[in-house]
Amino acid sequence: MSCFVVPLAQAVVTSAIRKSNEKNNRSDHSAFARHLPALEKMLWGGSVMLIVDHVINGELTWRFPFFTALENAGGGAVMLREMLTVGVPMSLVITAAWAVYAILKSRVPKSHVPSQLNN
Repeated sequence: MSCFVVPLAQAVVTSAIRKSNEKNNRSDHSAFARHLPALEKMLWGGSVMLIVDHVINGELTWRFPFFTALENAGGGAVMLREMLTVGVPMSLVITAAWAVYAILKSRVPKSHVPSQLNN
């Protein structure tokens, strides 16, 4: 119902960090800084997919309060619990998968990548 809020917030922060790095022309060549756009795409894409899923399943509506859980008494506590038990672990797993991707991608020398994939 509201599990997408945590990765969506992380996507906003990640986008702000990337844009700040670009604006300040930081020449940080760490594996994580180079692959930050990949994390950004993973978070935004996953969040959009979850929003579409929640709209299809009727958990989000186009009218206020948007979250159907908030129409009931105690719905805010249910939403907060879902964000903590589903949203936070989901964001941690996405970030961990991205970190493994960034580390492995930085360790593979470009000379070992086939020329077709080297573009």
